[in-house]
Amino acid sequence: MRLIGSNTSPYVRKARLVLLEKNLPHDYVVDPPSDPNSEVYRVNPLGRIPALILDDGECIFDSVVIAEYADTLNDSPILIPRNDALARMRVRRWEALADGIMDSAVVVRNEVSRPQVTQLAATLNLHSKAITHTLQHIAEVLGARDWCEGDSLSLADLALVSALAYLDLRQPERDWRGTHPNLAACFERMSARPCVKLSLADNK
Repeated sequence: MRLIGSNTSPYVRKARLVLLEKNLPHDYVVDPPSDPNSEVYRVNPLGRIPALILDDGECIFDSVVIAEYADTLNDSPILIPRNDALARMRVRRWEALADGIMDSAVVVRNEVSRPQVTQLAATLNLHSKAITHTLQHIAEVLGARDWCEGDSLSLADLALVSALAYLDLRQPERDWRGTHPNLAACFERMSARPCVKLSLADNK
């Protein structure tokens, strides 16, 4: 398998962490859509990353679909609960919250990249508030637990660490660690995992 992506995409990081944590052999190819010659335009009609190309040439796109597919390939570990509908829902809900943070952070990133006179204050305010409110909610739900759901690693934790890493990259002025010490502790625990450490090193 080949995973096409970029080191700055939080969605790519999430997909890559799933493949790494499940020890699924793959090649990671940095080939961002910003390059007009990127292979992603050939394999994904949306022209977006991540894109996972299987050995037979079939392409899976969107981090949610990639994570769902990859988790079925082996049982070590099971990142999305299979036999408990409520636990499965909660993991996917965590993923939705983390992806929502990523979505809003991307919007903010794109907006502040525009000339200041053309930036839309209402858009910046809306998405900045969405991030703030979601971080508050996540911190309250996580509490003092080590894991987002259950007593072991799940897709929820991989999605959350991907979202927080993207905030560090694109919004370094946001003091989410000072505001939410339990999220800071969670991030530090996750950052010590070899797979997460490997993905974070690519940002440097």
